Amino acid sequence: MQPGDKLPSVRGVAAEALVNPNTVAKAWRDLEHLGVTEGRNGSGVFVTAAGPEVARALRLAETLAAFRAAAAAARRAGHDPALLQQVVEGKGEGQPSRDRSKERSKERSRA
Repeated sequence: MQPGDKLPSVRGVAAEALVNPNTVAKAWRDLEHLGVTEGRNGSGVFVTAAGPEVARALRLAETLAAFRAAAAAARRAGHDPALLQQVVEGKGEGQPSRDRSKERSKERSRA
């Protein structure tokens, strides 16, 4: 949505999303508290001039937090940091390489 755009009605969104209108009203209030929207008496709720940038900043913060959590989980699971870097850079297939040193060590111990 662009600055100045009017949000749809609470009842309309609730009906379309099959949720309680109170849920949508709370979301509209939350957006207003964040500065994304503003209510105009008798006219409705509209996107503020700063709304798109505020929403983008929030989206970036949330996705970065999710990425950091996923990267930490991948490191804990034993993924090679070089592989994770490839995935971040969009290089290669991002497939885990087999650790041949462990296989060779097992073969030597059997011999």
